[in-house]
Amino acid sequence: MKNRIKVFRAMHDMTQEELADAIRVTRRTINSIERGKYNPSIEVAYRIAKTFNVTIEEVFCFEDDEDTEAGR
Repeated sequence: MKNRIKVFRAMHDMTQEELADAIRVTRRTINSIERGKYNPSIEVAYRIAKTFNVTIEEVFCFEDDEDTEAGR
């Protein structure tokens, strides 16, 4: 899943470690989410959005796998 976590972290001058501490996960989890290697639970996604005072949709881009695979 695509996301804008790195952009929001930069806007808030926040490291991966600081974000991880703020939402009670590991820095490795933040890194994996940023790189699209791991999709967060709804709870983690909510905590990330809340930390930046934005909506989940502003942070994460939900893609329909079928549309992506079909080239739509």
